[in-house]
Amino acid sequence: LRSTNLLERENQELRRRERVIRIFPNADSVIRLLGAVLLDRHEGWSVRQRVFNMTEYLASRTEIQNKWRAA
Repeated sequence: LRSTNLLERENQELRRRERVIRIFPNADSVIRLLGAVLLDRHEGWSVRQRVFNMTEYLASRTEIQNKWRAA
């Protein structure tokens, strides 16, 4: 279901952008617009979605293990 929600959200965003223009002069202009929208969304997602940072996790894990060993 998670992937379906993601795809539905992408389709909704494409439809929203498409409704603004209404009439496209040719098929290439549609592909250009939708490609630009998808590229922008991809770049935003790949930068913002870094929820879990492994280096911070491993550093804190090592710190906790060292505290336990010292005690």
